[in-house]
Amino acid sequence: MIEPVDWRRNLVALWFAEFTAIFGFSFAFPFLPLFLRELGVRDPGQLAIYTGITGGASGLALAIMSPIWGILADRYGRKAMLVRAMILGGITVGLLGLARGPIDLIVLRLLQGGTSGTVAAATALVATGTPRGRVGWALGVLSSSVAVGGALGPSVGGLAASVFGLRALFVAGGVLLLVAAIPVVIVVTEAPLVRRDGPRLSLAETLRRVGAGTVAAIATLVACQALLQSSFSGFQPLVVLRLLEHVSSGVAAVTGLAFAASGLASALAAIFYAGVARRLGYRGLAVLCALLLAGAQALTGFGPTVPLIVLGAALGGAFYGALGPSLSAMIGLETPAEAQARVFGFSSSAVAVGFAAGPLGGGLLASRTGPGPAIGGAALVAVILAGVLALRAREPAR
Repeated sequence: MIEPVDWRRNLVALWFAEFTAIFGFSFAFPFLPLFLRELGVRDPGQLAIYTGITGGASGLALAIMSPIWGILADRYGRKAMLVRAMILGGITVGLLGLARGPIDLIVLRLLQGGTSGTVAAATALVATGTPRGRVGWALGVLSSSVAVGGALGPSVGGLAASVFGLRALFVAGGVLLLVAAIPVVIVVTEAPLVRRDGPRLSLAETLRRVGAGTVAAIATLVACQALLQSSFSGFQPLVVLRLLEHVSSGVAAVTGLAFAASGLASALAAIFYAGVARRLGYRGLAVLCALLLAGAQALTGFGPTVPLIVLGAALGGAFYGALGPSLSAMIGLETPAEAQARVFGFSSSAVAVGFAAGPLGGGLLASRTGPGPAIGGAALVAVILAGVLALRAREPAR
């Protein structure tokens, strides 16, 4: 007998699983620039370059592997792919604590990116198992788990680093990722995969059958996800470099505070964005948030004091927290169930491209111009994102 799917129970279990996983990731990753200094990278220019490379390495590997994981998810199940991502991610994150130098760190980040990808797998599970009218709300709730984990992880990690050291953070983060797989294995159920007779339609053919313009609409949204992640992931490590310009001691604690404020604001925005989207529409809300994100980044890049830098990081987290699930909801509403894992696989790949390009581009620019102007470059990408959404995106049917 096939166990019925309870989408609410799934959502609760996935919320706690993703919270634990992202808590594990963010427990240590905001401190990569500080870990690089511990590994011997002291020159500010070299630190900016290595910060960009280590930040982007994971995204590069994830960009290559995400479509493959998406295809396997459509064939063998999304739950299996989520468990796989958490277990392999836990192992590779823990190994980061054994890095002996910056090259070791880069190689391990490549392995970590290629084997993880928990957010895309959880998103596909929620999108395919939730009633259409509740998809936007459910994805916002799921995004709040990412934001809350991202808020608490750095704050706790900053305190733990001062007691146990940075290497211990990676080991602890890996253990948390392994723990995150437990509620998925025990609680989450997935609707049985639909096996169609005859040749399997390609993704493009499946989307064309939905209606005119669907392929172009989804392609635009996937490109927007790449722009968003490029802007925000390039911005985040530069916040640390900006703080290093102003703080001579206790940098880990201040960094944890800045990322905690950003994550908390992002969590609140992810929970409440759906109500605003009902009034403005998903596209209208996304355009507004992209412009406000650019303004918040500019405040961080050019604010003259630590409180203004932290405030800009918090506001940036809030607008990112509403914009990310808005784009995911638009993709989910545009995509038929039988193609959602594949589409979210390509979506994850686009996000990963941004996750690779943002830190790398920001690090290289910061090595030449300093962190402030580099953050200005991230804000410019957010403005371009607003333009693409306004001119090329469409409001999906609900």
